[in-house]
Amino acid sequence: MQPETLTAHLGRPVTIDLCQVCQSFWFDAHESASLTPGATLALFRIIGERVAKPQATNADLVKCPRCRARLRRTFDMQHATRFEYLRCPNDHGRLTSFFDFLREKDFVRPLSPQQLAELRQNVQSVNCSNCGAPVDLTTGAACGQCGTALSMLDLTQAEKLVQQLQHAQDRTAHPIDPSLPLELARARREVEAAFAGVPAHDGWFESVSSAGLVSAALGVMTRWLKRV
Repeated sequence: MQPETLTAHLGRPVTIDLCQVCQSFWFDAHESASLTPGATLALFRIIGERVAKPQATNADLVKCPRCRARLRRTFDMQHATRFEYLRCPNDHGRLTSFFDFLREKDFVRPLSPQQLAELRQNVQSVNCSNCGAPVDLTTGAACGQCGTALSMLDLTQAEKLVQQLQHAQDRTAHPIDPSLPLELARARREVEAAFAGVPAHDGWFESVSSAGLVSAALGVMTRWLKRV
């Protein structure tokens, strides 16, 4: 796993371990809850740069890197959003997929009926953003393998994080780039335009079909953020 050092509450550093192969983060106990808005946004950008189609894994056999105990599948809820992770039975930490981290932080929401209708007009199937299995849009709006509803990246949540950072930047030595809110707003408008049937978005639906809805939106966001 690759270490990523971020800033937690009270300015203390926290090191998150990232596995690009299994598209997951390892958080030691209470690290996820201690992330500042800036640290959450940093992980959001890291996911955007490294996200790939999920692959089938033997995640249920994974052991804790601290005590080697078998990790236990755990279901949780943040606000109205359900997510899951693999936790150490001795409370040393947890393994969270990129997708479930985004769900935990309210970055993912189900498609609206209008978005689903527009999607069906342009593609026949998409890969599930949670497990990577193909989802036949003619038969439903959820993955037949893992049961995850077709979901979309909510870029408005990223904009809310930036607003929180702006309000707090007088207390930090690292103010955010003033162009970041504008670039995130442009990324959100590009995604919304594709679902509104605006022409010249064929490339977007090709990306959705091959990479999945969340990955496609992350690609749009990352392209705009690289200009910051």
